[in-house]
Amino acid sequence: MAVNRGKNMGSARPTKKAKTEAPVRPKIEAKRNASPHPTHSRKVAPTHDAEEQQSLPISKKGKGKEKEVSATSKPKTKRKIREEIPQLPTTFKVVAGSYEKLLYGLEGSVTLDSESKLKFDLNPTFIFPAHVSCIKAVAASPHGGKWLATGSADEIIKVWDLRRRKEIGGLMHHEGSITHLIFPSRSHLLSASEDGTLCLFRARDWAVLRSLKGHKGRVNSMAVHPSGKVVLSVGKDRALRMWDLMRGKGVASTKLGKEGEIVRWSTDGSKFLVQSGSAMDVYAVNMDLLYTITHPSRIHDAKFCSRVGGEGELLLVAAEDHKLSIYDVPKEFGTPTIVAQMIGHTNRVKAVQTLEIALPESSGRKSTIIAATVSSDGFINLHDVAAVPVLSDKTEPVQTLEPLTSYDSKGTRLTCVTVGDGDIEGTPAAVDGKRKRDDGDEGDDNGSEHSEDEDDDEDHVAFGAGWENEEEMEEEEEEEGEEESD
Repeated sequence: MAVNRGKNMGSARPTKKAKTEAPVRPKIEAKRNASPHPTHSRKVAPTHDAEEQQSLPISKKGKGKEKEVSATSKPKTKRKIREEIPQLPTTFKVVAGSYEKLLYGLEGSVTLDSESKLKFDLNPTFIFPAHVSCIKAVAASPHGGKWLATGSADEIIKVWDLRRRKEIGGLMHHEGSITHLIFPSRSHLLSASEDGTLCLFRARDWAVLRSLKGHKGRVNSMAVHPSGKVVLSVGKDRALRMWDLMRGKGVASTKLGKEGEIVRWSTDGSKFLVQSGSAMDVYAVNMDLLYTITHPSRIHDAKFCSRVGGEGELLLVAAEDHKLSIYDVPKEFGTPTIVAQMIGHTNRVKAVQTLEIALPESSGRKSTIIAATVSSDGFINLHDVAAVPVLSDKTEPVQTLEPLTSYDSKGTRLTCVTVGDGDIEGTPAAVDGKRKRDDGDEGDDNGSEHSEDEDDDEDHVAFGAGWENEEEMEEEEEEEGEEESD
């Protein structure tokens, strides 16, 4: 990764593209050729396997104590990790990108007013031109992570330290506009591009761990399964592809017959949606089509979200009609219906992002989920998902919900948004932009990817006959190409 030292988030002018790229690209190429990290990860994995193989003969020779200890201690470690629930932040950060190359950073907080009612505030912390072309994607590392990634039509992914408000450098692995960015965890970044590839980066040193190739043309969107092991992607080639992040390869694909613009997993990972135009097809993991939702206007973004304080799931849809429509998703059978509409914008709603936050103790509620929306009208609006009603009768009128608070960028055409954790109660606050390092800030993979493979048999996402093997898919595409040439 290229490291541009000394640039703070809030500088008056961006570094010119010619000056940024010229000294940097050779460094990346040299680093890639000198010590390719996939090679390093392969060295670690066999070592781990060798240790397991050495322990097997010991147990076979009759040393039952050794076998008993190794059999019982390992699952205990796993249970400890899984039962660990991350603390909720008391504040939050909203970051939005724009066509005008400007990056907006806001600090969000929740307090109680004189009447003991919740009061949400958004205060700007930085505004500056972050790229030399329009910003198309932003992502913040989850669970108290400090990283922010921005992707642009200039083909560069820039990495920022949100605590120090400083640029770390630029990732120039892609050869096309950046279309989507996701942090599957605090220690990894996943990117998609118009060059047809997905890339997995390690946050510890920003090395490329995986480069996933398979799409023929632009990748429009991707979605990481809640388990963190499987990724779906859709693109211009009208294909839906499934990738195994643990092994770094495509495992299945299917032809949609139309270009998928957005793909999203449900909160429990039991189904996913593919959006195209104003239609959303919802599938089970075996590719059975459960139902199709036809929205009243063209869709720009969609996201599944849990209900606050109760069972159930919602689907948030940002669209051309200036609204964020909220669908109630039935648990088993039936088609989702609109139960509420979050209003407040005067132009198309381009993106939506959610985050669960902690509330003041005296509020009577432990937590809530906030939804941040951005629009071409230049406003960033904040809503409380807890306000979405539960309608017992479908004939009841759809409720409209006003935003809790808004920020006006003065006419900037906003394109994307992310919401990240702020301060977490009980953790030391940042001093001079620095916080005591925790395990996940720089990389919680312990220097090895193989440790994640231990759980391969658990939480596995099974796919059925609706999917095609990657090799079969490639053969069919080659045959079609030969027929067209004839």
